[in-house]
Amino acid sequence: MKIAVASFSHETCTFCPRPTTVEDFEAGGVLYGEEVLERARGIPSYINGFIKAADEEDDVKLVGILAASRSRGGSSGSWLTEECFDKYSQGIADGLREAGEVDGVLLALHGAMAATGYPRPEAEVVRRAKAAVGDAPIMVTLDLHANEDSELTDAADGVFILKTYPHVDSQEIGYTAARCMIDTLRGGFKPTMALRKPGVMTPSVYQGTGESPAREIMDRARGWERREEDCYCVSVAFGFAYADVPDVGATVIAVTDDDTALAERIAEDVSDYIWSLREPFAGKKLPKTREGVAQAIKLAKAGETPVIIADHSDRMGDSTHVLRELMRQGATDFCVATISDEAAIKKLGKSRIGDTVQVKVGGHSDCYSGEPADIRGNLEYLGDCSYVLTGPMSHGDTRRLGVSAVLGFGENNHVILTPTLHQVLDDAILTAVGLSLDDLDIVAIKSRVHFRAFYNDAAGSIVVVDAPGLGPADLSQHTYENIPGDIYPVGVKWRK
Repeated sequence: MKIAVASFSHETCTFCPRPTTVEDFEAGGVLYGEEVLERARGIPSYINGFIKAADEEDDVKLVGILAASRSRGGSSGSWLTEECFDKYSQGIADGLREAGEVDGVLLALHGAMAATGYPRPEAEVVRRAKAAVGDAPIMVTLDLHANEDSELTDAADGVFILKTYPHVDSQEIGYTAARCMIDTLRGGFKPTMALRKPGVMTPSVYQGTGESPAREIMDRARGWERREEDCYCVSVAFGFAYADVPDVGATVIAVTDDDTALAERIAEDVSDYIWSLREPFAGKKLPKTREGVAQAIKLAKAGETPVIIADHSDRMGDSTHVLRELMRQGATDFCVATISDEAAIKKLGKSRIGDTVQVKVGGHSDCYSGEPADIRGNLEYLGDCSYVLTGPMSHGDTRRLGVSAVLGFGENNHVILTPTLHQVLDDAILTAVGLSLDDLDIVAIKSRVHFRAFYNDAAGSIVVVDAPGLGPADLSQHTYENIPGDIYPVGVKWRK
């Protein structure tokens, strides 16, 4: 049994000013052939889940095709150019043809990709793969933030979506998809899907599955899986509200063993349940920058340290709102991780460690970034920064940031500069640049929910701040042109 494996993944904020290009993916590293499998082995990912399922069978061979899943700057890039989308989607199709006859295809996609000229890019990836392999089944894994509709389920034979945010079940979902593939090829399973769109958009910051109502929604999906023998998997994508695309918003996909009626009943039930929770799901309130920073300082003085300030809305990585407010309110013993500013790093290139330097950082990419912060202090670190993740998210994976810097100033204050947007998942980046969580009272990071996988236990307290940015909690900040008119809460039907 020969099963091909490929990945093409990008979470696209269409409101970001910079398009995502071939050069962005090449800089992040595109893998081909056996390297697709070898680089994933042992890392808790979709592809390692595929590998674990295959390793259980004596007659299953996986064949790596292509993996383009690490764009430079991550989701700080906007619409994929047509050239970029075509290169990797067609690259998967061409690779499948070159691999010879395959029995099935496992595709690790994202679901929140937005590509110029392709309204539903993931469905197009599957269609191109299908044209290459004919009747061979295709199983797809997706991120919880996927925006999808029936074009994908019409093209694929099975679709399986993460159930956790922070995403700590990537390997589990990969395994589930691969087991479905193997059982289908052996003739013991006939995947049958039903899809529903409840018509709800929610900010990413409210989608953490450890909190209500996201937790209860996933519990309902798992309940169906436990109760119904022929229910193989119930998936819920909460969607990605910062992509202005026609299939935006939540999606429910039920996979059963040859039972269309059951799949339809499950999908309808979970979709209706999400609709019933639309107000609390889309309408929570968070403190603004000044209030949130004041709250963090108060918690630090009370000994609830380290206090993590999560700046959830900064998709470009160069927002200075939290940094400048910490400075304005006289905070001490803090670190901001990170500010994206390649130009500032280059200006520091002629300095030596320990030198006193003065440089403006951040506040350069768009109107939501704030004013540059003027930092005068000591250069504490300057070098090509790489580290290995130690927390639950992507444990053991290596992050290669490129040339980065750390400036120390004031009373034990620090700002880490990276060349692109960087999301902090644990404390490994601090260790890599010579800092320690134990020596800091406040750590301000650019993250929505993923940081919680590590910091829910490691932090003394957490403050999520609704600072200005391109990923706001208030979706009415953005002007949408392509979304459904009746989607809650920002479709034209709901606008006040």
